Order: sequence, then C-alpha cells, then structure tokens
Amino acid sequence: MDNWKDRLGVVYSTDPDFRYETAGSRQTGEPTPPPDRQNLIVRIDRRCRAGKQVTVVEGFKGSSDDLEALCKSLKVKCGVGGTAKDGLITLQGDLRDKTVALLTGLGYRAKRGN
Repeated sequence: MDNWKDRLGVVYSTDPDFRYETAGSRQTGEPTPPPDRQNLIVRIDRRCRAGKQVTVVEGFKGSSDDLEALCKSLKVKCGVGGTAKDGLITLQGDLRDKTVALLTGLGYRAKRGN
C-alpha cells in the first residue's frame, strides 16, 4: 500500500520513471557471502582505550544486519560487551583464542592476528 505520509518532505520529480523508496525498502549493504568465503582476522587492540584490551574481528564482508547478528552471537557466547560498526566487531577483553574457535565452529575462515 502506498502511504503518502512516508513521502512527506520529498521534493517533486519530473522524471516519469521515478520510484520513491522508503528507508525500510532499501538493502543495507552488499549481499553477504557464505561463511566459508570470508577471511576474518582476530587481533587485539590497545590504542586509544586507556590501556584496556579489546578483541577486534576484521575482514567481514556483507550487510550490516548480518554483521550485527554475528556480533550479538559472539557477545553472548563470550559473555562480554562489544559493538559492531564500520565492518569491525569489537569485543571487550583479550578473547582472541575463544573468538577464533567460535568463528571456526560457525564455518568462517578465521585467523589469529597479533
């Protein structure tokens, strides 16, 4: 159903083929390749964190929704806090070995970095 309230604030277009897309109808990022096609690197980072250690998972390719789902799964299984943004998953603490084991169990190709 075409809801006119979704289009409030849209400037008029003279293009006859113009189709307005709402925020919910857009894809969020590129399609996610299968886990065995992803090369993830799990490293530790201490910079700009007042000496605290965080585990960073980098190299994920795919949509932001899939990145959030993977981050949530890792946070629950490790029992720590963390965040997922800009293609990186950040987990609190030094959990490199546990994270690599969990990612490998989920089918990802994961390597331990520094």
